[in-house]
Amino acid sequence: MNTTVTHPRSIERLITGQPTSDGAGVKLTRVLTQDLQRRLDPFLMLDAFGSDSADDYIAGFPDHPHRGFETVTYMLAGRMRHRDSAGNEGLLQGGGVQWMTAGRGVIHSELPEQSEGRMEGFQLWLNLPAKDKMNPPWYRDIQSDDLPLWQGAGVVARVIAGATHGVQGAVQRDGTEPLYLDLHLDAGKTFEQPLPESHNAFVYVYRGAVSGVALQRMAIFGNAGDGVRLTAGADGARAILIAGKPLKEPIVQYGPFVMNTQQEIFKAVEDFRAGKLVQAT
Repeated sequence: MNTTVTHPRSIERLITGQPTSDGAGVKLTRVLTQDLQRRLDPFLMLDAFGSDSADDYIAGFPDHPHRGFETVTYMLAGRMRHRDSAGNEGLLQGGGVQWMTAGRGVIHSELPEQSEGRMEGFQLWLNLPAKDKMNPPWYRDIQSDDLPLWQGAGVVARVIAGATHGVQGAVQRDGTEPLYLDLHLDAGKTFEQPLPESHNAFVYVYRGAVSGVALQRMAIFGNAGDGVRLTAGADGARAILIAGKPLKEPIVQYGPFVMNTQQEIFKAVEDFRAGKLVQAT
């Protein structure tokens, strides 16, 4: 397996996230916004959250519906309880991942199981191919110790999805071929990830800085080149590197529903109002 990048992609654009709130008032930063969905297809949204103040997160995300995509929640610190209308329940803890396929529809809640301390992490929305949007819901909890790791010289990659340097991630998806790595780099160390030119890619830095990307900034990479090369600054870095195969299908979003046509959105809303998505308990 080729692990060398000879023509690294350049940074096309740097993004500063937008402070907002969601759920019952959870404060977060929306990094991948709706206007970037076509450019970063198949990814629909990325939220970063992190606070030492319980007031910023304690109300959590009470029951709410989804249809037509997948949510990937990666917890760096804190504890969040998941329950959904498909009968799934799990405790998301520091270092763990919750991967949920909403498919034809699910209602779920994500509520903190702490009243103090730090809560930090990310939620990524990954689109589903049109042929899979009405599949049954699916859910998996991946605990921190179960995430595959790749280690190089001064570099550790936690492999959430896809593969790097021969290490297969915890989740694979044929339709979108997502790559999701949490990279920990020592000062001055470099990580390389080969990528097909057709795949869209971005990096978000949550500690330190890498290759011209400052703390709490996202860089969208141009598609020319055979992969991504990242070098940490003087203080080292931690960053999530995300890439995937674009679906090149219409994207129609109405809040928590992401389909391919307006008619499908009307149907999703109608089904939700008719109680065809059973409330989470």
